[in-house]
Amino acid sequence: MACMNLQKVKLGANDPGANTLSSEMQLGSRMEKNDQFLQTLGKKIVNKCLDLNSCGLTTADVRKMDLEELDISWNDFVGGNLPSITQQMHVTSKLKVLRLASCRLTTEDVQALGEALEMIPELEELNLSWNSKVGGNLPLILQKFQKGSKIHVLELMDCALTSEDGAFVGRLLPKLQSLEVLDLSINRNIGGSLNSIAQGLQSASTLKVLKLHSCGLPQKSVKILDAAFRYLGELRKLDLSCNKELGGGFEDASAPLVMLKHLEVLDLHQCSLTVDDIMSLTQVIPLLSNLQELDLSANKNMGSSSENLLSRLRFLPALKSLLINNCALESETFTALGERIAQIPEGTTQR
Repeated sequence: MACMNLQKVKLGANDPGANTLSSEMQLGSRMEKNDQFLQTLGKKIVNKCLDLNSCGLTTADVRKMDLEELDISWNDFVGGNLPSITQQMHVTSKLKVLRLASCRLTTEDVQALGEALEMIPELEELNLSWNSKVGGNLPLILQKFQKGSKIHVLELMDCALTSEDGAFVGRLLPKLQSLEVLDLSINRNIGGSLNSIAQGLQSASTLKVLKLHSCGLPQKSVKILDAAFRYLGELRKLDLSCNKELGGGFEDASAPLVMLKHLEVLDLHQCSLTVDDIMSLTQVIPLLSNLQELDLSANKNMGSSSENLLSRLRFLPALKSLLINNCALESETFTALGERIAQIPEGTTQR
């Protein structure tokens, strides 16, 4: 479960000349106040990290802290009360990480957050996952992001994003020149705006992780995304899993996957892959020489068409995990798998 981590808590003045008696007294006072705060929660700082998961925090508690990382996820009190926290954002302008996952944010909270983000230009990570009111209101939150934003991680999982929100993300991406992680998973209505998202991805050359798990992506999505892959040379992880309508989409559109030369994780489980999809992927996957994890589980057509793919795994020297559970493997395929085990790189996990 998510928690609140304090990467840095300032306990006193950092002025090199702050060695006077008054400065020492001030430092002692600040330290005493922080100790009192921790005692209230029954916590201690260990290695500059404070775990406040399920501490029943109040807004008054949050106001007491001068910090760079704030994670108050899974605290129901936040919902309806975020404005009282965001009003203090002007004194936390150095905030780099803000996580508000599953906080039952209201529409008013969302609006207040959008206004507050303008006051924290150093922000590098924003997680708003599992807040349904984000859906339909995403522009209110992120419209203040300007070109040159320092955002590295943007997580919007299960936020009930609308097609319009998806289109907004597409327009926003060119401004996020430092983005490394984008998670739009479990937003089943963004498939209709994938063209806009893919267009924006062409400007996301620093992206390393792209998660579109369970987004209701249609078959044509593979071809749409292929146009962006050539611009994502740094991508390490691609998750298109649980998009059951993708089946058939890889038949003529898998070749651009080869452009992802640094790809380490490819997750296509439960995508209703067809026999032709498997045949096409058989030609491409062995060319991903840095691939470490491959998940093709819960694709029933794997059973009758996986023999050739399994025989080519020897071309993946970095492969550590192969997941093909619930794939209706036929006896011939299972026999072939046994014959190929010796050729699979040492250390690989098969399931």
